[in-house]
Amino acid sequence: MVSKTLELIFDFGSPNAYLTLKVLPELLDRTGADLVVTPCLLGGIFKATGNKAPMVQYAEAPAKLAYEHLEMRRFIEKHGLSRFRLNPHFPVNTLTIMRGAIVAGDEGTLDDYVEVVNRAMWEDGLKMDDPDVIVTYLSANGFDGPALLARTQEADIKAKLVANTEAAVARGVFGIPTFFVGDEMFFGKDRLDQVEEALA
Repeated sequence: MVSKTLELIFDFGSPNAYLTLKVLPELLDRTGADLVVTPCLLGGIFKATGNKAPMVQYAEAPAKLAYEHLEMRRFIEKHGLSRFRLNPHFPVNTLTIMRGAIVAGDEGTLDDYVEVVNRAMWEDGLKMDDPDVIVTYLSANGFDGPALLARTQEADIKAKLVANTEAAVARGVFGIPTFFVGDEMFFGKDRLDQVEEALA
């Protein structure tokens, strides 16, 4: 029996992860699949696998970098994602907000948290590695910002994010967004057709 669970390996630092999450609801409706978001630290994945962000990886290949940007613009236009804008503070250190995702998962509010923080990062262009900005934005969007931020310093929360990241690397993950349908891995927003076929 084909798995009807789609797992997304996720970090707020990836604009492509934001774009992917915006188009996933229709895919999930068509396939009847459930989405499981697994928070991991993209920096940790890069360090463990020797991978680099495109802006670093293709710094000496400007044509390749330009094409990456072209593909992103095409995706945005195709899906009408007009609220997206590159974060002016990019790259943002996502350690605290990813620990926050572990807290939100523990408290049963991960879906709402991901939606809110994604909006802060990729629509409102906020500096989401500044604790004051994080607390203020979360508090204005239905969360107890101070309490959530305090919990990001708990040892078990820190350990869970590390464990998620290490487990993802052990499964072959080298970047984000990465998807799993059962044991089958797919990387990148341009693989969503293959993801849907695997779920069908």
